[in-house]
Amino acid sequence: MTQTPAETATDAADSTRYVVVTNHEEQYSLWPAHRELPPGWQARTEPADRGSCLEHIRAHWVDMRPLSLREREQRP
Repeated sequence: MTQTPAETATDAADSTRYVVVTNHEEQYSLWPAHRELPPGWQARTEPADRGSCLEHIRAHWVDMRPLSLREREQRP
């Protein structure tokens, strides 16, 4: 998935470094690297620009259902 021109312009103006974080349900989010992580979330990447973090999320978060739902659906 590619970024739209608006996303690219926004990313270029944003000098904030981010990390990709996940929670216990394997849901992904961006988090400013300079801030303490919220309880229950773990960093999955090194600090990077917003666009790189979004690409990581697009590549790795292929099933947006929470982990508990995926597990429940797999039970007989």
